[in-house]
Amino acid sequence: MMIGRDEIARMIPHACAMCLLDGVLKWDQVSIRCVSARHRAEDNPLRRAGHLSAICGVEFAAQAMAVHGRLAGGVGRRPKAGYLASLRDVKCRRERLDLLEADLIIAAELLMGDEQRVIYQFALDCAGIEMLSGRAAVVLEVAPE
Repeated sequence: MMIGRDEIARMIPHACAMCLLDGVLKWDQVSIRCVSARHRAEDNPLRRAGHLSAICGVEFAAQAMAVHGRLAGGVGRRPKAGYLASLRDVKCRRERLDLLEADLIIAAELLMGDEQRVIYQFALDCAGIEMLSGRAAVVLEVAPE
């Protein structure tokens, strides 16, 4: 693993149980692959009535995108915050993530971006089977210089 959970937690604003990524496996200027076992965690704050809906995988992907943005830094100045603006072509292939026994692999690829917005393609797979995929547009709030 290239980057562990503690370092990830310092890169994104999500703390404690809300930090959903356990590690970065690989990254370059346009893509990132992360790993997580947090879909099985009883203290996962996205669980409702003990279940973790597959659509919550979007938050795993969003955190991977945020980490990629911090590592790659290719869209100009560091953003103060990022806001999910839209999702496109989202496909869920399971109802729940908490029933999956293997770790999740979260992949995100930067399709385009500038200082104000980025668009990523993302996918979550478990044991080589794609569970969730789609595209996300994120609006960036740039910190003042």
